[in-house]
Amino acid sequence: MFHTRSSGNELIKQAGFSYFPLAFVARLPYAMITVGVLTLVVAERGSVTLGGLNSAAAGLGTALVGPLLGAAADRFGQRRVLVPVGLVNASLLAAFPFVVAGSTPDLLLLALSVLIGASAPQIAPMSRTRLVAIIRRVIAPHRREKVLNSTMAYESAADEMVFIVGPFLVGLLATAVAPWLAIAGASALTFVFVTRFALHPTGRLHPGSADSPQVQAPARELARFSLLTVVAGTLGIGFFFGATLTSLTGFLADDGAGDRAGLLYGVMGIGSAALALGSAAFPARFSQRARWLVFGSLLLAAAIAYAGARSVPVLIAALAVLGCGIGPTLVSQYSLAARFSPTGRSATTMTMLGSAVVVGQAVASAVTGIVVDQLGAEAGLLLPAVAAAVVVAAGVAHAATTRPFEVERERELVPA
Repeated sequence: MFHTRSSGNELIKQAGFSYFPLAFVARLPYAMITVGVLTLVVAERGSVTLGGLNSAAAGLGTALVGPLLGAAADRFGQRRVLVPVGLVNASLLAAFPFVVAGSTPDLLLLALSVLIGASAPQIAPMSRTRLVAIIRRVIAPHRREKVLNSTMAYESAADEMVFIVGPFLVGLLATAVAPWLAIAGASALTFVFVTRFALHPTGRLHPGSADSPQVQAPARELARFSLLTVVAGTLGIGFFFGATLTSLTGFLADDGAGDRAGLLYGVMGIGSAALALGSAAFPARFSQRARWLVFGSLLLAAAIAYAGARSVPVLIAALAVLGCGIGPTLVSQYSLAARFSPTGRSATTMTMLGSAVVVGQAVASAVTGIVVDQLGAEAGLLLPAVAAAVVVAAGVAHAATTRPFEVERERELVPA
């Protein structure tokens, strides 16, 4: 998992052997919400547009509140934030199937989706923040960059695996039992595992290092262009996820197989997770900026092929190649964010990226749902290519306006 065995073992020892499986399962409900809401609303209300709008509403809630939760975690600690937020989210998820199945007006249904998104515990950014805090404390300065890269690769691979398992579970439960069961399952997982993650001993950690005092940078540093381009890149990734899932759902729904979308969508995650984890072995001279551009371009090329697919086998092949582009791109973006994160703002920064993915996914789900309903499923297949173009454009903007990391000051990883 890590380039430097002793450093990696020290990180695992400090986090605890139970930490990694716990953090993996705790982030699973987050991956199930968007797909579960979309699938349940389409099944119960019969409208891809309404399903997409509810996904967008959840994304709106995340956009409004997610970064604030990250800022609160930076200020008060993760435990004080995650425990109450997780309990609220679990309760709202438990109520959602009853609201959808009833005669609740669409507007109130959208309001509930906003609250679900606003209270969604973003475990992945919180986990990255905890691990970076451990790296600063226990890893020697000259080894930190390698361990950071490996850790970001693992975390991104874990995200990708979650986004395989999450949609797969939603599709499996929707097909074998009923669409409501996926949302109910997400509620139970949130109640048990998010709470356990919040109470894990690593939840006491605060950013800072053993060899440098922790002084929180001004909030205005979060608006630096170098960091905003990374956020824009992850927003493009979110656009891609939402456009791909919704267009795939619309395409399959034409043949009455819309509930299989989660199963096929999981194909994309196989290559994505494998290459995300494997990116830790890339040579240092293959910079994070270059990886973003190379694998983002692969994503764009595969998305163009996806747009021309007119059969399920071709779609599956395109999804497999798309996964090979998405994983390493996400690893690069999170690694860049860790380096450009202002001092003392790690949770806020990581939550900004996590929120950008969810917001992009939700907005693209809504837009793609409208396109599918108004123009047909084949038109919807074009939108992932548009999203991939946003990812590449953000990468170009970042590369054009920042210096290579070999000469970039390591604000948080290597004390000045």
